[in-house]
Amino acid sequence: MYLDIKEFLDNKEYVMLKKEIEKEKAVDIADVFDDLDKKNSIILFRLLSKDKAADVFSNLTAQQRIDIVGAIQETKLNEILDDLFFDDMIDILEEMPANIVKKILAESSEEERKLINQFLSYSEDSAGSLMTIEYVDLKKEMTVKEALSHIKNIGIDKETIYTCYVLDRKRKLEGLVSLRKLVLSDAELFISDIMNEDFVFTNTLNDQEEVASLFKRYDLISLPVVDNENRLVGIITIDDIVDVIEQENTEDFQKMAAMEPHEKEYLQTGIFSLARKRIVWLLFLMVSATFTGIVIRKYDEVLQSVVVLAVFIPMLMDTAGNAGSQSSTLIIRGIALGEISLNDYVKVFWKEFRVSIVVGSMLALLNFFRVLIIERVEMDIAIVVSLTLAITVIFAKLVGSMLPVIAKKLKLDPAIMAGPLITTIVDAIALIVYFNLANIFLNL
Repeated sequence: MYLDIKEFLDNKEYVMLKKEIEKEKAVDIADVFDDLDKKNSIILFRLLSKDKAADVFSNLTAQQRIDIVGAIQETKLNEILDDLFFDDMIDILEEMPANIVKKILAESSEEERKLINQFLSYSEDSAGSLMTIEYVDLKKEMTVKEALSHIKNIGIDKETIYTCYVLDRKRKLEGLVSLRKLVLSDAELFISDIMNEDFVFTNTLNDQEEVASLFKRYDLISLPVVDNENRLVGIITIDDIVDVIEQENTEDFQKMAAMEPHEKEYLQTGIFSLARKRIVWLLFLMVSATFTGIVIRKYDEVLQSVVVLAVFIPMLMDTAGNAGSQSSTLIIRGIALGEISLNDYVKVFWKEFRVSIVVGSMLALLNFFRVLIIERVEMDIAIVVSLTLAITVIFAKLVGSMLPVIAKKLKLDPAIMAGPLITTIVDAIALIVYFNLANIFLNL
C-alpha cells in the first residue's frame, strides 16, 4: 500500500488515490505519513473523507498533527475533532500549541468549552485524564425493552455500549448492566431486577497505574469513573488502558536503564533532549563509581603483593552486578504487576537468600575448578576467588531484591533501583569482600 500511495502522489493521480485510500484502514494510512514530506502529508490528508480523516488524525504522531493543523482551515479542524471520541479529542488538544487550543475553544459552545477545560485540568497521569463522557446511562425504573430502545437511539455516538451504567437522579452510580444481559432478559423486566450492584469503579484523581491494575485484576473492558461524591463523570475503556500499559512499561524500561523517561518516540526526539535525559544519571553513576576506585586504592598493597588477584576483579564485579540485576528486575516487575506488595518483604528476602545460596554455591564450585585447572593458579588463590564469588552473589541478590522494596516504601519508583545502580553498589561490596578474604587466607 505504501508504494502505491507514494506512486499516486508522485504522479499526481489524486482522483485515483482518493478512491484507493478509502478502502484502507485508518491505522495503515497513518503509518504512511511517517515517510512522507510535509507537502505530500497535507495533500494526502486533504484527500481523506471527513470520517476517515478523523480516524487517521487520531493515529498520527504529535508533530504530524501539528503540521496538519497548521495547514488546514479551522472549520475543517473542528469537523475532524467533532468526529473524534471525546477522550481522543482531549488527548490531541493536550499536544496542540496554546494558540490552536484557544481558537478551538473560541468556536466551541459554552457547554463544550466547560467540559474541555474540565478535562484539561486533570493531572496528566490521573484517571480523569483518561476517561470519556461517551457512555450509555440508564434508569433502574426502565424496562429492558425501554433500555434497548434507548441504546438504539443514542448508542451510535457512544464509545462503547457493551456496558451500561445505571444512575439515580443525582447521577450517582447504582449499578451496571451488560448488553448481553439486556438482550437475553425478558423485555418486561425492570433494570433494577437485572443490574449488577457489585461493581468496580475508580476516582477521577487515582493514578493511571492503579486503573491499569484494576483492568488486569478484574478482566474489565470498561471502568466507571466517579467524583468525590460518587457521581459518575465518565468511563475508561480498554483501548486507553492498553496505551497506558505501553507507556508505563516504556517508562520503567527507561528508568531501569538509568535514563529520565521521555514520552516522544525515539526518532521524533532531538539529540540534545536524549542527551539531557541520560547525562544526569550517567554523571551520578560515574561519581558513585569512585567508591570502587577508593576501595582498590585502599587495598593497593594487597594487589602489589599478589598481582594475580587483579586478573579476577572484572569477573567478580561483572558476576555480582549481573546477579543483582537479575533479582532487581524480577522484583521491580513483580511490584509493577501487583504480584509483590510491601508486606511481602520478608518472603522476598527469604526466597532470594535461598536462591542466592544455590546459585552462589554452584558458581563458586565451577569457578574453583576452572581457575585451578585452566588458569593454573595456586589452591589458596582459587579458594579466595571462589569464596568471594559465592559471598558477593549472595550479597548482590539480597541487595537487588531489597532496594526496589525500600524504594516503594519510600514512595519512589522501584524502577530506579535497577541494573546500573545495583551494579555500582555490589561492585564495591565485591571488592571489599575479595580483598579482606585475600588478607585472611593469604596472610598478607
